[in-house]
Amino acid sequence: MSAVMRMHTDLRARVCWALVAIVAIAAGLASRMQAAALPAFVASYAGDTLWAFVVYAAAGAIAPSAGMRTRLAAALAFASAIECSQLLAFDWLVSLRSTTLGALVLGQGFLWSDLACYAAGVMLGALGELLVTASSPRHRGS
Repeated sequence: MSAVMRMHTDLRARVCWALVAIVAIAAGLASRMQAAALPAFVASYAGDTLWAFVVYAAAGAIAPSAGMRTRLAAALAFASAIECSQLLAFDWLVSLRSTTLGALVLGQGFLWSDLACYAAGVMLGALGELLVTASSPRHRGS
């Protein structure tokens, strides 16, 4: 594939991944804002699961030509590092987490269940990617 075609393909992939991330962010925020209308299990875990899904999509937008395993490992490592960072109580980090954006991105308070949600969200991202690529004409032989 020529360099120009590769650039075009990467740009298209970056835009697609960014759109997926935006939709997932909207769904995650909606799950927090409408938690009372959702089943308790969904209200408790959807936001964290979708957050990790967004991390996977961001990995796709940042490195569209990286393999799925690489994106999966990077997203899971990043999400886990963010969760583990919640065990740290540096003044600047606590201040950052006290803002709305800081709380949404960095979270507040370590929970083991969050790590499970992150694994589920990243796996959902990879599964979605598998389903999309398996159904594309290029992979069906059309």
